[in-house]
Amino acid sequence: MFPLEQVHQQREMLGLLDAGAVLENRLDQASHENLSYVEFLQGLLQVELQARRERYLKARLRLAHFPAIKRLEDFDWTFQPSIDMRQIQSLASLAFVAEATNILFLGPPGVGKSHLAISLGLKAVEAGFGAYFVTADRLLQDLEKAYHEHRLDRRMRVYLAPKVLIVDEFGYLPLSRVAATLFFQLVSARYERGSFILTSNKGFADWGDVWGDPVIATAILDRLLHHSHVVNIRGDSYRLKDKKRAGVWTAPAIPASPGDSAGGSNSVGASGSNLDRR
Repeated sequence: MFPLEQVHQQREMLGLLDAGAVLENRLDQASHENLSYVEFLQGLLQVELQARRERYLKARLRLAHFPAIKRLEDFDWTFQPSIDMRQIQSLASLAFVAEATNILFLGPPGVGKSHLAISLGLKAVEAGFGAYFVTADRLLQDLEKAYHEHRLDRRMRVYLAPKVLIVDEFGYLPLSRVAATLFFQLVSARYERGSFILTSNKGFADWGDVWGDPVIATAILDRLLHHSHVVNIRGDSYRLKDKKRAGVWTAPAIPASPGDSAGGSNSVGASGSNLDRR
């Protein structure tokens, strides 16, 4: 057997599939460019490592269940001037993941809450953290079904495992007493262990109505806000901007919810105090 054939056989045994695909081209390159043995080997291994990272990210993205790939680089900051871009870029450093801190995006429909939530979740996946995206309605239906089928513990582990759990569109529908209690259990179990990124069109003063129980709402908010960053977004719907420009849509007035800041964003630290209200 020729040496090159032996190399291919050994490469297959080691599972270096992508390195093997470029091996002969890299041998020619090394010969023409007079590369050292170390330079040749480093370049070959880099091909394998990059391919494996891409496969890893694809697998993680499938597990995350993002409805779309939305990056911070694609966000239209000029359309939503109420958002502090520096704060979002700071959150993208992912310190909140290491600290098990929560992020809550509040604002009317279409202002970019989901885009920002997905973008931060994507950053987490690319950094090697587990993330999972789910709408609030689907999450609570899933937990309530598991509760009635006596398999809640097993299903709850799906939402406890990722370092970042993104719960989108919270507050659009009122919740049953069972659903409210189950969400409280989830929040309590993740408290100081994993991060929530939650989007909602409701101000905190309205959460009691959503849960149907102000006591449960207060207990949930107490845990969510203890270590958190709250981003209030005030502006028009990005999805309807073209229709507004054409004069075929006029947005209804949305009064600010009691307890919300007048606009912009603020962070809530471990003490629960506002650190940089704008």
